Amino acid sequence: MRHILITGASSGIGRQLALDYANPNTTLSLCGRDKNRLDEITHQCTEKGAHVTSKIIDVSNRSAMQEWVLAIDNALPLDMIIANAGVGLTATGYEAAEQTFAINIDGVVNTIHPALTKMEERSHGQVVLISSVAGYIGLPSAPAYSASKNFVRSYGEALRGKLASKGIQVNVACPGFVKSRLTDQNKFRMPFLMNTNKAAKIIINGIDKNKGRIVFPWPMLIGIKILSILPYPLYEMIVKKLPNKS
Repeated sequence: MRHILITGASSGIGRQLALDYANPNTTLSLCGRDKNRLDEITHQCTEKGAHVTSKIIDVSNRSAMQEWVLAIDNALPLDMIIANAGVGLTATGYEAAEQTFAINIDGVVNTIHPALTKMEERSHGQVVLISSVAGYIGLPSAPAYSASKNFVRSYGEALRGKLASKGIQVNVACPGFVKSRLTDQNKFRMPFLMNTNKAAKIIINGIDKNKGRIVFPWPMLIGIKILSILPYPLYEMIVKKLPNKS
C-alpha cells in the first residue's frame, strides 16, 4: 500500500495526478480549496479503488498544515508528497504579491517539512515540487508568480542534493502552459498548450525515473534558455513584449 499526499488536488494538474495514481494499492490524502470539486475528485478516485481522505485546507496556514500532515503520516506513513497547490496572480500590488508568496512559497514549505523529519527517520520518501518554466526567468507580466516559481525550482533542486544521502528523492516539475481553469482565463495564444492528461503522464514518468528536473515542453525550455543568455538590454526588450496573463 502506497500513501501519496497531493495538495491543490481539486483542479488542474493536481486533480489529474490524483486520478492517475488512484488504484486499489494506493491511499490518497488530498486537499484543496473548493469543496464541491474536492468531493468530486475524492469520489472518482474512490471508484477506481483507492482509499481516499480529503480536507479543505489553506496551505499557507502553517499550524493547520503541520497538524494535518503529521496526522495522516501517523495513520499511515507517507511515501510521496506532491506540493502542487499554487496561484497565478499577476497583479503587481502588495496584496497580490503577499498572497502569491503565501501560497506558492509558504504553502510548499508548509506541505513538505512536517513529513520530512519522519521520512528521514525511515530513510524513505519522495517529495515532488510543482514549479513552472516561468521560474527560469523574471516575467514582467507576472512578477510575483515567476519569482515564487523560481524559489520552488531552486529550493527543490537544493533539497534534492541535501536529502539524497538520507534516502529521500526530490523531483521538481516545471511545466509550460497546461490547460486548466487558470489558463482558460488567458486571452492570448499560449504556445505549446498541453492538456492535463498528457502533462500528468509526463510528470509521473519523471517521478518514476527519479528525474531531478521534469521540464516540458522542451521547445519552450530552449526558448527560455536562449532568452537567459542574451545581452540584458535585448532580453529586456523581448520580455516586455510578452503578453500579460489574466
